[in-house]
Amino acid sequence: MTKIIYSLLLASVTCSCCFAQTAGDSTNSVARHDTTRSDSQEISAHGSQLSKMVPAIKDSEELPREATLTMRILNLNPFFDFLGQPKKQFMIAHIEPTKDELFYTMLGLLLYFGLIKVAFDKYVSNLFLLFFRASMRKQQIREQLLQTPLPSLLLNTFFVASAGLYGAFLANHYGLAAHQEFPLTFGICATAIASLYLVKFAILKMSGWIFNISMATDAYIFVVFLVNKMMGILLIPFLVVLAFTSAEELYAATVTISLIMIGILLVYRFSTGFRHLRNEIKLSIFHFFIYLCAFEITPVVLIYKVLLAYLEKAS
Repeated sequence: MTKIIYSLLLASVTCSCCFAQTAGDSTNSVARHDTTRSDSQEISAHGSQLSKMVPAIKDSEELPREATLTMRILNLNPFFDFLGQPKKQFMIAHIEPTKDELFYTMLGLLLYFGLIKVAFDKYVSNLFLLFFRASMRKQQIREQLLQTPLPSLLLNTFFVASAGLYGAFLANHYGLAAHQEFPLTFGICATAIASLYLVKFAILKMSGWIFNISMATDAYIFVVFLVNKMMGILLIPFLVVLAFTSAEELYAATVTISLIMIGILLVYRFSTGFRHLRNEIKLSIFHFFIYLCAFEITPVVLIYKVLLAYLEKAS
């Protein structure tokens, strides 16, 4: 309020001074009137006294006297820089982050699973039946699944993509890939998961051939990839929520529930795998625990440490 009152007072002084200067010029041009001579001298004296109070402005001689006095008065304003140099203010354009790439990735993943479901509907139905129901035709269903390797390969590929995408979400959630682009993180996670299971498959096959227990290792491999296929399918709703939610509470809750689901699936895989191995060979729980530590837990920990070191180095 003080600034506005001060500016209004300066404006009134400017108008009165301009009026005074105009009156002074008119009285100088008609100096023959003796009655106004004293008033013109008084106004000129007032204008000269005011001009001494304000600083000189460059090139003021080229402007009219009234404009010069006005500019000097405006230059005295301590609140508003009327006659200052223009200042350039650089602004950064706000770019709204989009999720177009993530949207098309999720769309492609769902389309890929939809095509598998349409093309191999019987295989997918038998897969769910074998996983969720303890049927007496379990051996028959297993043989049917083993006789169709193409949908098995396609669903294993789907698991790699789904688990890699989930791993990328986890890396971003826990700040492990904060400075990495999401497609790169997704590619690294998918490659790590594919490499892990390819090496595990090769080791199990080689062990079965060396120790002449191929039936036991084949049964365990079937259980491992059966659970992986189901995990890739069951992760779909969690991936949709993680991809498009903006609420931190919902994101954290989804991560927690999905980790619990993965833990349950892993317990199911280990228990079912141990039961199949014990039916084929004499295997104690201790030896199976050693196998889990050597071939299940240790590779995952090593891959985690390598990825963590790489992401920290890249950031």
